[in-house]
Amino acid sequence: MNIELSQANATRSVASIRRYFDEALDLEIGELKARMVLDFFLAEIAPSVYNLAIADVQTHMRDRVADLEGACGREEFSHWPRSTGRRPA
Repeated sequence: MNIELSQANATRSVASIRRYFDEALDLEIGELKARMVLDFFLAEIAPSVYNLAIADVQTHMRDRVADLEGACGREEFSHWPRSTGRRPA
């Protein structure tokens, strides 16, 4: 599976990578090297993050479906009051 970013997000990611290298590692890298780092992370690490997100969504959806009756269910035959077992006098 190939994870691709939009052009705008790729541009912002490259700028962020360059800033990180400069501020955290005191290394200045150009756009090409930053893009190579981004491509590496997208190919190597992004699938793990994607799989974790899928697992989180599955858990969330499973919990929502399990609570479907409680969240959406309605009492049936509720027009008439419940009988108390006594007849009116």
